[in-house]
Amino acid sequence: MDSPHPTGIGLGLRSAFIEQIDGGEADGAVAFLEVSPENYLWRGGRAVDQLARIRDRFPLLGHGLGMNLGGVDPLDDRFFAELRRFLDAHPTPWYSDHLCMCHRGAEFHDLLPVPFSSESAVRVASRIREAADRVERPMLFENISYYLALGESAMDEPEFIAEILERADCGLLLDVNNAYVNAQNHGFDPYAWLERIPLERVRQLHIAGHEAWDERTLIDTHGASVKEEVQAMMAWVVERIGPVPVLLERDNHIPPLADLLAEVAELDAIYQAAIGRWRGDAEVAAVGGARHG
Repeated sequence: MDSPHPTGIGLGLRSAFIEQIDGGEADGAVAFLEVSPENYLWRGGRAVDQLARIRDRFPLLGHGLGMNLGGVDPLDDRFFAELRRFLDAHPTPWYSDHLCMCHRGAEFHDLLPVPFSSESAVRVASRIREAADRVERPMLFENISYYLALGESAMDEPEFIAEILERADCGLLLDVNNAYVNAQNHGFDPYAWLERIPLERVRQLHIAGHEAWDERTLIDTHGASVKEEVQAMMAWVVERIGPVPVLLERDNHIPPLADLLAEVAELDAIYQAAIGRWRGDAEVAAVGGARHG
């Protein structure tokens, strides 16, 4: 990746605490902020002014909600023109959105999965390439949580993700909480799933809290602290790929900013320990290579 990018633990910028971020209460406490442009497009006023000040103090990463990368309708010209203006004004080394369908003539109220097939992979990869051309920066896509499989699939999710990455020649925003939730709900080993993902394509991680719907189903609510199991998965990935930006998402039951910053610090300790192990492994490999050179 040619453009500089942040590493460490970041926080998604939310209206619940933007006033405090603007006032400096998170300065030095988070590595970056992630912004969803849909919250600012076609708007003016206080929130836009606050973001203009915040972008001067924090690295920003852009993460979208409405590209509809898994859809079949043409990409929205008006949306992309406004998004490009936003990204030009708020520099970010890449832009990410979800591997999902989110509208078809009308907006859906969830991120819907797409069939795991080569036909879908070809379509999605083409849309990712077109999106990257339109925003004139690299694109990442994010694996989503899903609660119902779309019938019999010709391939499984890791195969599907790998094919899209290859065809689109793009990066992956790996949401480890989504992978964990899906593993519990659909009965597979999350680490076996991770081992089949092209980790060399991972540019960013998301982590979040989930909650139990009933005794058999987990829901990706972004409404609780990150569970230890998800923290461990984050560390497992970081040990293997090294420094990347890791985002803490919180969208429901948002606690006071001080509590979020305490969780950021806890996650950063886990992250830094994983980086230490990654550096140790890299040094061992380099010494071994030198001895055999």
